[in-house]
Amino acid sequence: MVKVLFATLAALSAYLTLWPVPIDPVAWSAPKNSGYVGDFMENTLLDKIEVIKLEAMHGPEGLALLNGEVYAATREGWIIRYKESTGETVKWVNTQGSPLGLAFDREDNLLVADAYRGLLSINSAGDISVLSNEIAGVSIDYADDVDVAADGKIYFSDASSKFGASSNGGTYAASLLATMEHGGHGRLLMYNPEDQTTSVIMSGLNFANGVAMAADNRFVLVNETGSYRVHKYWLQGDKAGQSEVLIDNLPGFPDNIVRGRDGRFWVGLVSPRSALLDALSASPLARKIVQRLPPSWRPQAALYSHVFAMDADGQVLTSLQDPNGQHHTNTGALETDHWLYISSLHSDNLARISRENAGIP
Repeated sequence: MVKVLFATLAALSAYLTLWPVPIDPVAWSAPKNSGYVGDFMENTLLDKIEVIKLEAMHGPEGLALLNGEVYAATREGWIIRYKESTGETVKWVNTQGSPLGLAFDREDNLLVADAYRGLLSINSAGDISVLSNEIAGVSIDYADDVDVAADGKIYFSDASSKFGASSNGGTYAASLLATMEHGGHGRLLMYNPEDQTTSVIMSGLNFANGVAMAADNRFVLVNETGSYRVHKYWLQGDKAGQSEVLIDNLPGFPDNIVRGRDGRFWVGLVSPRSALLDALSASPLARKIVQRLPPSWRPQAALYSHVFAMDADGQVLTSLQDPNGQHHTNTGALETDHWLYISSLHSDNLARISRENAGIP
């Protein structure tokens, strides 16, 4: 019996320390998590949401607005349209991939960052074109969010050039791998429709996620989910070609970012930070061991509702939360005349809150 016990322990030890894993963790120093204090003081403002049911669909992650209709991308590949005036929801186009971020260009074509297919454009008739799915012959395997400048140039994120969404079990599974490794494989890309080329604007990001253009096109913002921060990349002025951290040490993982009105930018915090992940940030070996544990034992997204708005200088303007996570894993928010629509990674529905209840003028 003793021999069997020792053999079992030896086998378990060997498995936890030697079994191959897909990640090669990089040591880093996670900033101390201040938690829900100050600008992010815990509140329950999001318990006033109104739920919009989705039939046989879930995870309306990306949102865009055109002519009174809210467009949303779901995990089943559908781009749906929700008409505010009637409350009608229509399945419009299925990308046959994994659509995430959405934005409309000057011709009202819907631009889609599709994690499986790359950067797409869908015209009003529903015809899909692939604009970009590779750089220098290397495929883009995790297009995540997108926005477009006044000159027509399209900025979009490649969350991870190592952990492609399709080849690693889907967008969520791949994001967990990239976050656990912290290897800096995320990029901000730019597609130029004039010559149909794609170039790298920023690299070395730990899961590049949300993308939003400034209203005056002076800069573009990109969320770095794995490092709890948002970057500003200057496109014009004395700082053109330079980047800076706009806001950091967020209490959660920033997902999408959407330009709102009056200079606001809305950020979705898809989950509170993981105390375990932060504690193990400086220990690649320990993170490998954790990766060998059953999936349910590893850090996962917690069900907490949270979106916030900030200005162009990174000053927090408002923070909307629901600790009970009624409409959880929030990826972002979209303003209309009367509502703030809130997107989600895993929820079975779309949600909205009135501007009055959200405290938006």
